[in-house]
Amino acid sequence: MADLLMKMPDPYEPKRKNRFILTFPTSLGINSWYVESAARPKITIASKDIAFLNTKTYVAGMFEWGTIGVTFRDPIGPSAAQALMEWVRLHAESVTGRMGYAAGYKKDVTLEMLDPTGVAVEKWILQGCFLTDVDFQGVSYTDDGLQTISATLRPDRCILVY
Repeated sequence: MADLLMKMPDPYEPKRKNRFILTFPTSLGINSWYVESAARPKITIASKDIAFLNTKTYVAGMFEWGTIGVTFRDPIGPSAAQALMEWVRLHAESVTGRMGYAAGYKKDVTLEMLDPTGVAVEKWILQGCFLTDVDFQGVSYTDDGLQTISATLRPDRCILVY
């Protein structure tokens, strides 16, 4: 057992969940400090079976990147609700009923994991993200907690740069 423990390097430093920055294009006006929490990319690879006699073997089928859940803090100013609603309006305008072009509402988002000194040690580029769900959350006279907004991003591709 002692031999197993000796194989771990002394300078081992794990990545921490609270050391990250999610960066949106400046044109959206969504500040990185609005973000309270975010999911990392998830991929699902389908399996396809090849039947032969009374057995099956399998090969990889199509793959799909999962959605990314993000929770935003909503300060009084600048308002995260207003910035997110402006992005929503690029998708669909509720007043007029007009829909937007994908070239207008799909945006690239960057997720960086940081080391203790603030240097990026892992970088994901989430390409072609758009909003599939935005929940502005409820209010209550009995709760003095911070107001948050939860949103779901649908990326086309997720690229692990390093």
